[in-house]
Amino acid sequence: MADAQTFVIVGAALAGASAAKTLRQEGFGGRVVLVGAEAHHPYIRPPLSKDFLRGEAGLDDVFVEKAEWYADHDIELRTGVTALGVDPVDHLVALDSGEELHYAKLLLATGSRPRRLTVEGAGLSGVHALRTLGDSEALRAELTGGGRRVVTIGAGWIGLEVAATAKTLGNEVVVLDRGSVPLASVLGAEVGRVFAQLHADNGVRLRGGAVVDHLVGDAGRVTGVALTSGEVIAADVVVAGLGAEPNLALAESAGLALENGVAVDAALRSSDPDIVAAGDIANALHPLVDIRLRSEHWANALNGGAAAARSMLGQPVSYDDIPYFYTDQFDLGMEYSGFGPLARDARVVFRGDVAGREFLAFWLNGDRVVAGMNVNVWDVNETVQAIIRHGSAVDAAALADPDVPLESFAGGEGEAA
Repeated sequence: MADAQTFVIVGAALAGASAAKTLRQEGFGGRVVLVGAEAHHPYIRPPLSKDFLRGEAGLDDVFVEKAEWYADHDIELRTGVTALGVDPVDHLVALDSGEELHYAKLLLATGSRPRRLTVEGAGLSGVHALRTLGDSEALRAELTGGGRRVVTIGAGWIGLEVAATAKTLGNEVVVLDRGSVPLASVLGAEVGRVFAQLHADNGVRLRGGAVVDHLVGDAGRVTGVALTSGEVIAADVVVAGLGAEPNLALAESAGLALENGVAVDAALRSSDPDIVAAGDIANALHPLVDIRLRSEHWANALNGGAAAARSMLGQPVSYDDIPYFYTDQFDLGMEYSGFGPLARDARVVFRGDVAGREFLAFWLNGDRVVAGMNVNVWDVNETVQAIIRHGSAVDAAALADPDVPLESFAGGEGEAA
């Protein structure tokens, strides 16, 4: 690997920062340029709906590294700069500054953008989405001190985490969900009801079957959410938690093969041999289950960015991390590992006290564990992942029995349960 080569990383969030760090850790001595559209240097997003939003974490807690770290490691960090297009023939990335960057290898880690409300009134003051550090700071200013009427539109992870934070800060909170059970599309109704009860027990009002027609305002400020039923729910603050969409404009400009994101192999290589992709946009072939997976979670950005860097260096890479995410809402802490597409319509086996919200849940596709979740039970995630990775047939009754050692289902792997 010639030191004169330039590696360009577009996307200065966790995946991009992780890749830049790994390049240097692996001894790459060439030029590394990290381009980000945001004004901030790279940061992590999970705290933005949790402890940072509550005011319990500061800026130093969200940044991947201190600002000076990048210069200290000879990484050219370009913040507040947008990449406009990629010329894969001449190996050029065009920036909105007018500069063109020539690359030997290119990593696209352009992340996602929140799905925006498109109903009448969506542009009123007091209506928020949550994706960036700036979004979280603006929302925190509205929620701090309590006493506000907060409506979250959407009962996914962002909607529920913001609802929990807003309620903890002393606000009145309503969650609107098109479905009947929150998180049912990702966890199924049985587990979704655990989160529904959690929020109800903490004074959050959950409204299933609620479809927003428009937002109501006065003097440019939101005052309510009007449903298609004709009901208007009073609101001082509205948060749209409608999911996210991958930012694929650069990949499209480069002519890359797309399939629910950038189609990449197990080494995170795209259809262009000199372009890799990582993070939210990468729909990667997972070698353990031989299906494509696109994950918009923190662990995938961290570990996928590192894997992409090694792939850029020509190292043998088979990115086989089992997808992982976590949430903290009120007094519930949870870790989930597994293959979402394989867990849909799978049988759920519980182990522990579901009503007391201290349990494990396993999703069985046939007699194989394809996903697992620990709720307020700690130091078991490695074992859960080992069970999934082991892939052997399990007895559902034994899996549900807390007297049967959990590690026995993982071939003896993982930490003790």
